[in-house]
Parts: sequence; structure tokens; C-alpha cells
Amino acid sequence: MSQAPAAGSRLLAGFRVVECSMLGPGAVSTPLADLGADVIKVEPPSGDYIRSMSWPIVQGRSLLHLHISRGKRSIVLDLRAEAGREAFLELVARADVVVEAMRPGGLERRGLGYTRLREVNPKIVMFTISGYGMTGPYRDLPSHGIAYDAWAGTVAPVPGPDGLPSIPDHTSIGITAGPLFGTAAILAAVLRARDSGEGCHLEIAQSDAAAAFDWLRSEGHRAYARPEDEVTGNPADGYERRPPGTAGMEEGVRYQFYASKDGHVLFMASERKFWRNFCEALGRNDLFEADPGAKLADHARGNLPLRHELAAVFATRTTAEWIEFGLEHDVPVGPVNTPATIVDDPQFADRMPWQGADRLVADQLPFPVRVVGEAPPAAVRPAPDPGQHSEEILREVLGYDEDRLAELRDSGAFGT
Repeated sequence: MSQAPAAGSRLLAGFRVVECSMLGPGAVSTPLADLGADVIKVEPPSGDYIRSMSWPIVQGRSLLHLHISRGKRSIVLDLRAEAGREAFLELVARADVVVEAMRPGGLERRGLGYTRLREVNPKIVMFTISGYGMTGPYRDLPSHGIAYDAWAGTVAPVPGPDGLPSIPDHTSIGITAGPLFGTAAILAAVLRARDSGEGCHLEIAQSDAAAAFDWLRSEGHRAYARPEDEVTGNPADGYERRPPGTAGMEEGVRYQFYASKDGHVLFMASERKFWRNFCEALGRNDLFEADPGAKLADHARGNLPLRHELAAVFATRTTAEWIEFGLEHDVPVGPVNTPATIVDDPQFADRMPWQGADRLVADQLPFPVRVVGEAPPAAVRPAPDPGQHSEEILREVLGYDEDRLAELRDSGAFGT
């Protein structure tokens, strides 16, 4: 398997993260590793069981691990042993960030809480990411990823076998948004620490992140709790207070899914200018004249005759032909993909080049932000085995020689 460094910008070269994580929350440092940070994953002697969780399993390791731990180095330290804690603190003294991605207080219980970390590095930024956060009645409630989306109201049960409730296919928000919100806060905190000399302790709940990500619906319901003379709907609907989020768009016509000759497209002509462009390009000015709509945010909701008319129109061309139509005539129309079919989309092929299995064991998507004119940032190494880089890290970062390494082995710092 090739171990050659990947192409792409190393925007965080010289930035070091010491990560103590179990399972998915370790994703908070994955973008940092993609951007060139040295992320050192500190594992217990038993290792992080992320390697056996979820599916698929690729060459004996879970895709969850291969993706989240890509680009990181692994060191095994038994933090129950004094020598293990000492080595950990020496790493912290040379780091910018310590990530605690587990139930809150995991490091504190080992004598390695934020107060102790500050003693060896006043500029250290500690970041704690957990399911429900460090406070609140659910603080110690065990949980997994779907729990945060269900809590936030972004996924709901659907009828399953024998009428029993079932988990639907859905996008996992909390376990993805939490790390991304966290990455932004980490970088801001390190900038402040470098300027002021003072670090801080950040924390985020993946449940909070799921709710924050879905802000439009929850804030919409909150807004509608105010009097109707203060909060109205859109003028295009006669100020009707539509439900938040999709706002009744299931009945939309000029903003709606339509079947094409070989799939589906999403038509989005909710502005009058786009509706006019569409009708003129088709030679169907009669459609525009019959219902020009409001200038903005008019979906012609509930106009079933128009919806059937448009269904017949869209069925005459393939999805690719409709995309070309949209590009040529300035009409907002987009393809409808699935996680399985998106890989064949030309826009995906242009923007999201795979990080190959020859380097990362499984094909993986790249970090989506790039420096203009450069390849996307990419991990320089595949996800590690437990302790794969222990001695390398101790030699390189802490300057340990063979005698010191032997002392650590004998003391149980690497486990028994």
C-alpha cells in the first residue's frame, strides 16, 4: 500500500493536536489532520474499539475508523500509570490543542483535567466533545449518533415491520456538525491563545450541534409563537404563516421535484425572472402569462393544473439535457442524486476527487475546502493501528532515546 504524501495544501503545518477519543467524536480533528496538523491519537492499551464499529469493514477495519482517523498518528499510553500520565503531559506541553472526545470528565478522572493541563502549557486549548454536553440532566446518559438527531427533531420514526416504529435512512447531523462547529472554535481559540498567552476549555454537545444545524425550523416555530401582527408569512402567500422549514413546499409547483426521461430534477423557479426565463426558453409564454407569480418566493403552491403541465414538460428530456437547458437559459434546475449515484455526476467528479484506497485503505471523500488553484487538502497517511507510531512520536516530539523508551516499557506506560 502506498504511503506517499497526498497532494494539497498543508495550511496547518506546525499545528499539533493531542487527541483522546473513542468512536465518532474523534471526527473533530479529522479536518485538522486533512489540513496538515499533526494529530496524535492517544489510545489505551486496549485501543479504540472504533475499528470494529459500524460497517462496512474494509480489510478488517471499519470505514468509520478509516475515515475519522485518517492522517493521524497513534500512540498507546496507559493513563492509569504515572509514567503514562507524565509522557502525556510532556506531549501536551508541546501541543496547541487537547481533544477529549468521550464522556465529559474522562481526563479529569485520570488527573489530567484542564487545570492540570494549564500547569504544563498555559496556552493549551482543551476541547471536550460529547453526546449531550458537560451540563444538563442528560450529561451522563449513554448514547450513539442517531440519538442526537432524534433529540433535535431532525429524524423521526417511520412504520417498520408489523407496524413497529423503525429508523429511516437519513443524514447524520449531530456527529458531523458537532465536529465541524468544534473545528472552527478550536482554531479561533488557538489564535487567541497565541496572541494572549492564555488558553481555554471549549465544549460542545453533538445534540446541541444537531439543533443548531436545523436552526431554520426551530427558530421558525419560535418566531410563530409571537403575535400574528408581529410575525407573518411571505407576501407572495398573502402573508399566510406557513409551517417552518419547507414551509408547505410539498405543495409547491415552481419549486418542486419532477420526473425527467431518465430520473428526476429539482425545479426552483420561485423568482419571477427565472420563471420567465424558463417559459420563454420553452416557447411557452402562455404559461407565464397565465400565472406570472409574485416577484419573489412564489412557488405557485397548490396549482395542480400547472403542476401536471410541468410534469409533462419535464418528462420530455433527460436529466442531463435539463441541466444543459438551465445553464444555457439561466434557469435553476438541478439533478437529483442518491449517495450511490452521485459518484457519476460530472460536478462531483470535478469537485470531489476520491482519496484513493491505495493510500487510505478505502476510497474516501476529500476535505471540501481548498486553496484556489491547488488540490484539495488530503490526509498524508491512512488511519493507524493502535500504538503504530508510539516510539516514533516519543523520539520525534519528546526526544526520547532508547534508554528512556525502555524505562517506559518497564514502567507499564504502554500497558502490560
